[in-house]
Amino acid sequence: MSNSSHTAFSGIPYVSGTACAPLLTSDLELSFWGGVNPQTGVVIDRHHPLSGQCLKNKILALPGGRGSCSGSGVILEMLVNGNRPAAIIVSRPDDIITLGVLVAQELFNQSIPVVTLSGSDFAKLLDFKYAAISNGTLLCGNEPLSVDRNIIPSHAPTLKPVKLSKSDQSTLDGDHGQAAHIAMKIIIQMAQLVGATELMDVHQVHIDGCVYTGPASLKFAQKLCQMGGRVAVPTSLNSISVDYRHWQEQGVEQEFANQARSLADAYTGMGAQPTFTCAPYLLETAPKQGTQIAWAESNAVVFANSVLGARTMKYPDFLDACIALTGRAPLAGPHLDENRYATLHISISDIENVDDAFYPLLGYQVGKITGNRIAAIDGIAHLAPDLDDLKAFGAAFATVSSAPMFHIVGVTPEAPVLQDVIRQTDLVEKIDLALSDLLESWNISNRSSTEKTELVSLGNPHFSLAEFGKLAKLCQGKTAHKSVKMMITTSRDVAEKAKQEGFIDPITAYGAKIITDTCWCMIEEPVIPVTAQTIMTNSAKYAHYGPGITGKDVRFHNLSSCVEAASSGMVSKAVPSWLRLHE
Repeated sequence: MSNSSHTAFSGIPYVSGTACAPLLTSDLELSFWGGVNPQTGVVIDRHHPLSGQCLKNKILALPGGRGSCSGSGVILEMLVNGNRPAAIIVSRPDDIITLGVLVAQELFNQSIPVVTLSGSDFAKLLDFKYAAISNGTLLCGNEPLSVDRNIIPSHAPTLKPVKLSKSDQSTLDGDHGQAAHIAMKIIIQMAQLVGATELMDVHQVHIDGCVYTGPASLKFAQKLCQMGGRVAVPTSLNSISVDYRHWQEQGVEQEFANQARSLADAYTGMGAQPTFTCAPYLLETAPKQGTQIAWAESNAVVFANSVLGARTMKYPDFLDACIALTGRAPLAGPHLDENRYATLHISISDIENVDDAFYPLLGYQVGKITGNRIAAIDGIAHLAPDLDDLKAFGAAFATVSSAPMFHIVGVTPEAPVLQDVIRQTDLVEKIDLALSDLLESWNISNRSSTEKTELVSLGNPHFSLAEFGKLAKLCQGKTAHKSVKMMITTSRDVAEKAKQEGFIDPITAYGAKIITDTCWCMIEEPVIPVTAQTIMTNSAKYAHYGPGITGKDVRFHNLSSCVEAASSGMVSKAVPSWLRLHE
């Protein structure tokens, strides 16, 4: 590299290569799924400082990813369709970002550099406008730089070898087919990235990569299926991008529906079950405490680890499929006891008389605080949160945090008391959280000033049987306003059980529609009415992602207020009474 005025940094290239481009930096993590449009490369997360910026041909520097496991799918699409960043710099190894690049490299011969820079050096990048990368060497300046391709210093990371069993080696050698060979190759690369020195058996897999992010995600699955790939362990599928059986009556464009359904067919063709739910913990196959699993889908991962006490890393899309084909996963992260301890203690006190809006708001606020740390939340056990409360908390938490789990003292199975989840007290940061702090999350989730709503969105994550029971009571004897649509997303399994329990009839008589197989983070027009300007939801996750995905305003409130809005067409702008006292 050469330039008259520049500053040099030495990093670790987890994907090697060269790049030279304008530098686009942020000190806030970004979820690529729901945060970046893969067809344009534009940041669509309205809550992010880079909102509206185009990543194409920029060297993107950010601490790492957060939120959805589907970020690897967005990365893959951008690399294949030409809307890629020139390179990505992170301050810590990021398996979701790196995996998307590795899959593009392995199957599509497309790649960009991915470099990890130490935290102190990373902070200095905010002072520069341009960067040039050659493997692990990074030059930054305020005028355009160039790369001297004859000077490519080697700073490749010293990765520990992964000990393979005889069966692993046989799979890597191709003895079990080409699909399994490719899967094992990718698993080993990712194992090295996360510091695993051996692989382990898993008892089940949940694949998030069945979400259609574009042609590359479809080609990935179809290639593995055509190569004869078959799942080696019981495998469930996440929500897909359309209601597989009812897309026509919902007005979905045929080409898109065919692509989304073909992606689902590729995975079921490999032996995965058509569960099509983002809440696999509601299935009868939900794992027990201590079970080693490999789940993707951010809310499912944190629920499995935290609430069920099962053990999984936050697996990126595509790695989930690779693990399903082999039954083997890196022995690292929350699979190990030592990586499940809290390094952050969040204490909240004087909490009484809250409603169901409390848990998603708390999850969102805690998620913003934790970053990639595991937190132990203390002070809400007396509220006795139920599984739906924990589902709402976990989904909001996982939206803005990259951590794979949390503990709630006196509630979640590994934290009967605080001391059970803290290894070294002197290494644990303590944060006191006041109820008034949740006003920040409330305001973020209610930026729209409109007094009307045209759509009420429920079921992100998928509605549970208990939630259907609560909604049926709220809808009994009422009718939705003629200008308002109410839609609930859920799994086929829960929808059938809700019908058997008699919950569906009063809900549909009210005027609401039940949608299965897909979820709100995948739904756009025309399923969302073109005329809808404001969406009301009880999901903090959807209040975060919805504006960027749909281009519409989204407001957040509790379940009963959502029904009131659907009945009147008017949005309650009032802060909940339990929070109003702390304004």
